[in-house]
Parts: sequence; C-alpha cells; structure tokens
Amino acid sequence: MKNKGSERWLRLGLGCVILLVAGLIYAWSILNKPLQSSFDKTQLSFCFTLALCFFCLGGLVSGLISNKVSAFNRMVLAAVLTGIGFILTAVHRGSLVLLYLGYGVMAGSGIGIVYNTVIAATNAWFPDKKGLCSGALMMSFGFSALLFGKLADSLFQVPSFGWQRTYQLLGGIAAVVFIAGAWLLKMPEKAAGKQLDDQEGDVPTREMIKKISFWKLFAFFTLLAAVGSAAIGFGKDYFMSVGLAEGAAVTVAGLLSIFNGLGRIVSGMAFDKLGLRKAQILTSAVAILSPALALLAILLHAGWLGVIGLCLCGFTYGFSPTMSAALVAAFYGNKYFPLNFPVLNLVLIPASFSSTLAGALVTASGSYLSTFVVLTVLSVVGLAVNLSIKKA
Repeated sequence: MKNKGSERWLRLGLGCVILLVAGLIYAWSILNKPLQSSFDKTQLSFCFTLALCFFCLGGLVSGLISNKVSAFNRMVLAAVLTGIGFILTAVHRGSLVLLYLGYGVMAGSGIGIVYNTVIAATNAWFPDKKGLCSGALMMSFGFSALLFGKLADSLFQVPSFGWQRTYQLLGGIAAVVFIAGAWLLKMPEKAAGKQLDDQEGDVPTREMIKKISFWKLFAFFTLLAAVGSAAIGFGKDYFMSVGLAEGAAVTVAGLLSIFNGLGRIVSGMAFDKLGLRKAQILTSAVAILSPALALLAILLHAGWLGVIGLCLCGFTYGFSPTMSAALVAAFYGNKYFPLNFPVLNLVLIPASFSSTLAGALVTASGSYLSTFVVLTVLSVVGLAVNLSIKKA
C-alpha cells in the first residue's frame, strides 16, 4: 500500500510535467509577435480562437475513442499533430491556411488530446483527492505560458536562432515529452481494464447531458471562464487606464498568469477541504468581487485597487478548469470521466469569444467602465446559477 501511495504521487508529478509543456499553446500573446508582420491583429486573434476550439474538440475526440484507442496511441497521435503543427506555423510564408491549419487545427487538437488523456489517467489515481489532483495539473498547465513565453521571447531576440527555429524547437520539445509520456502514463490497476462495472454515481455521457445539473454547470462555467478571460485580456491597457505607468503596468500584467496558476491549485484544495457546496459559494464570491473591484478602481481612478481587482480576476479564472474537472468527477463518477469532462470543457468555445466582444465594447464606449459593469452583472448571474446546482 505504501508503494502504491508513493506511486500515485509520481504519476501526479509526471502528469504535471506533461501539462506544463502542453500549456505552451497559451503563450500565444508572445508567440504571435514575429507573425505580426505577416498578419493583422484580427487574423492572429482568430487563430488563437481556432486553437481553443480545436483544443476542446481534440479533448472530446480523445474521450470518444478512449475505450478503443489506448492512451499510448492517443499520446503519440498528439505528439505528431503538435510537432507538425508548430513546423507548419514556422514555414507559413504569409499563408493564412498554413497558420490556421498548423497552430489552430493541428497544434490545438494535439494539445487537447494530451490534456484529456493526462487528466483522465492521473485523476484515476486520486479518487479521494479530486480537487488537489485537478488543481496541481491545471496549475502546471496555466504556468506554462509564463515559462515558455519567456523562453520564446528570449530566443526570438537571438539573430542566429530566430523565430522559425524557436517554433520548431517548441514543437520538438512538445513531441518528445508527449511520446515519453505515452510510455510512462498508466492507469491504476483497478481502472486499467477497458470494461469496468458501473459504480454508484457513474453516469454515462448520454445520460449526463439529459440532466439539468449538467446544463447549469455548463452555463455557470461558461460565465466564469468568459468573465475571467475578458477581464485579464485587457492586462496592461487596463492598468494604464487606472493610473499605472507603462512600465509598472507591464510588470503587473505579468502577474496575471501567476494568479491564474495559483487559483487552480487553491480552488482544488478548497474543494477537498471545504466540500462541494462551500467551494461553489467561494468560487462565485471571488468571481463577483474581482470585476467589482476592477470597476470600483475605474470610478475612483485607484491603480492599487485595479491591481487587486484584475489579479483576482486572473485568480478566479484559474478556478474554472479545476472546479469543472472536480465537479464532473463528483457529480457523474470516474468511469465515464474521459468523455464527460471534455463535453463540459466545451464551455471554452463560447467563452473564447468573450475577449473579442469585451474589446469591441471598450472600443465602442471608449472606456472600461461599461465593460466591467457587464462583467460584474454576469458574475452575479453566475452566482444565481451556481447556487441552484445540485447533484442529481
């Protein structure tokens, strides 16, 4: 038993390493810098939206084939898709088709497959610590953008290396780590078989999507992810609007990814320690407080309050992936988790458009005021939905 207990922590460590690499897709705000000379802002923004959509679809496909295709084969497929995707992006030569196919479709799908496969395999080792396991995995995924963003930015500045080799290097790193992970990933023995008997609480996907609880979860996490994504998407420009100097605004904007990662592990620990209901209430409370403080900072032109508000937005945004994974397992069991989780994770598709819509509202109004009023109202609506969610 002791060895098995130690083994599962090693499995969690492995999962964190794999997802730390997989999360490089979220470093797009830095990775797209050398592409700005070939494509306009709208085209690059849509590329990331496309990547998020195929990230969700890749996870869904991984769940659909999980009983027929081994985790090893899915990881190898993901390695090939991601590696080729980054290579195609590096040789785009001004072609939108290659950019969208490479980064949007192939890399997005590959990383979605890895994300689903690793989370399902690792969570199976932690039936008693769903929140902690999900939080650690999601924190690694969230911190990746900071790590690989800085690496890419540094390599872009090296004339003898350049951005194309940087893309090829990142794609190669991802492919190697994913293939190594394919050899090392393992389900616990009791869950390793493809045909498992239903346990109490195991709900097949076709039954899950018929439940009102699922659709309430879908609505709540769509709102939570949309509010967080829109708020932290303003970053530097928002901080400057509430009185911070440009240098300070850039520095503080870099903290948002750190708070995002912290939110992922803290929410997981809260789920395990406080229980389902209290964790739900805590999530909504912080979700309302964060845009409300950012709004108050605009009214008072108080930079320090804006820093707290937007950092809390990043913190709350980190709650979404961890809490959604933990709640899917708690509500609908572990047997069908590999498919149930990516179905709920489709919330990222509608949520991915929130930054674009929020940006349009800022442009139309000339101020962040109306935008944060809307985000605060959406958070209050989210609270009402969240409080009505019950396991059923």
